[in-house]
Amino acid sequence: MSVPDVAALVSTAAAEAGDRLAVVEAGGRGMTWTELDAEVTRVASGLGAAGIVAGHRVLLALGNRMEFVTAYLAVLRAQAVAVPVNPGSTPDELTRMLADSGARLAFADPDTVGAVRTAVGTVAERDSRSVRTVVVGLEPAPGEQSYDVLRAVEPRDVPPLRDPEKLAVLLYTSGTSGLPRAVMLTHRALIANIEQVAAVKPPMIHSDDVVLGVLPLFHVYGLNAVLGGVLRHRAKLVLADRFDPEGTLDLIEDEACSVVPVAPPVFAYWRDIEALEERLGPVRLVLSGSAPLAAEVIDEFTQRTGVPVHQGYGLTEAAPVVTTTLRSEKSEPGSVGAALDGIDLRLVDDEGVPLSGAALTDPGEIEIRGANLFSGYWPDGADGPDTDGWWPTGDVGVLDAAGDLHLVDRVKELVIVSGFNVYPTEVEAVILELPDVREAAVIGTEDELTGEAVVAYVVPAESGADPEALAAAVQAHCGDRLARFKQPTRLEVVAELPHTGTGKVQKGRLRGQERRRSLGLLE
Repeated sequence: MSVPDVAALVSTAAAEAGDRLAVVEAGGRGMTWTELDAEVTRVASGLGAAGIVAGHRVLLALGNRMEFVTAYLAVLRAQAVAVPVNPGSTPDELTRMLADSGARLAFADPDTVGAVRTAVGTVAERDSRSVRTVVVGLEPAPGEQSYDVLRAVEPRDVPPLRDPEKLAVLLYTSGTSGLPRAVMLTHRALIANIEQVAAVKPPMIHSDDVVLGVLPLFHVYGLNAVLGGVLRHRAKLVLADRFDPEGTLDLIEDEACSVVPVAPPVFAYWRDIEALEERLGPVRLVLSGSAPLAAEVIDEFTQRTGVPVHQGYGLTEAAPVVTTTLRSEKSEPGSVGAALDGIDLRLVDDEGVPLSGAALTDPGEIEIRGANLFSGYWPDGADGPDTDGWWPTGDVGVLDAAGDLHLVDRVKELVIVSGFNVYPTEVEAVILELPDVREAAVIGTEDELTGEAVVAYVVPAESGADPEALAAAVQAHCGDRLARFKQPTRLEVVAELPHTGTGKVQKGRLRGQERRRSLGLLE
């Protein structure tokens, strides 16, 4: 199957399987492929009537609901640029993304509208720039427009996409350095990865599968690996706004979900559920992504339920899937599988020289190349693939004799909480906004439920400061300025931090201290 863009997959499905259900919500709403295709055209026409033209950015602050799917696909069909963001983002975070992306319009729902309105107001005051707001599921305030009105315009034909190198999506990620930057994914990159995944045998998704859509759609895994895969195979997507250990299992039973893509923390939540194997009766396959999953967790789950678990490795910059254990000749403990067809993978040493021969048994930084790669970071394409197409991931791995990848470490200090990237620099900068804090260091520590958790070490500005009061002030400030998954789960007030001779904080020593704490060697 060859189509120019993701939205065209909907039209193809409508032409060939129009009466079949395409997307349903946990609450009961649903659309067939014909209805979804018509709705996407209506919303795309509404965007055009609202002044959105090719290349304009449209921010989507929406949960996992029908309108996310239709708005996202409509933005692509209108050849504008979708900017999906975490619906848990704070007003400050939304302000930064609105300003950085130059978005001209923002979608908001009842859970996000307060933060979006604040951010839109701040952009108007600070930058003298107006951002139109479209509200979903509530009455618009003055100057806003409702989704129902937006979609009520006369549908019009949209010219087909002629250049697949046009920008399709901006996805904010902490990446490997500094504050979050927007990954530039073209139509070419999105479709390439959908097709690379579709070529896997046995296939991850069949046309008669019912796929659970609990992974957040603003995240690249939910957006292109799950939604994109459903569109490609004309499966049925069951949307759930959030994961709940019991409620999600009820949904799997009620909708007979056969493919269940999840993040690693789900397995810990399900470990103590009674009759888990019975409640997962309809499931033929569990897919785990966005963070590494321990081999013993997979073995325990599979032995108990009889449901195979396949995991992979990917990144936002790769749209996102790079490897999968579905490509492995045999399952090896700790492996994240082999690279998809169409993706080249190599390991390089500290000097950037590719490892070969006997050296392949040594860890090296993972570099990848393929049509699914991003075009650099917004706005100028910085730090994208080199002239030969290779891009360094910042992750360290080893390749076994069968060519399967095993993740070892990360070059940078990225923390992954429930599959979401947290860069310590961003959290540290927020903490240091408080005048009562002289120094701060943020690291990740192992967490049974979320994979990793954020821990902050804070040095007070005054030696006689009350540690409990300072910790409470820092937590409150982080609660106001950072999305929940970025907030420290524990905060240590210390007299000083360990430093190198050049003054750099020795985070390795802090991580060692955390390991000793986890082993019960520290109180």
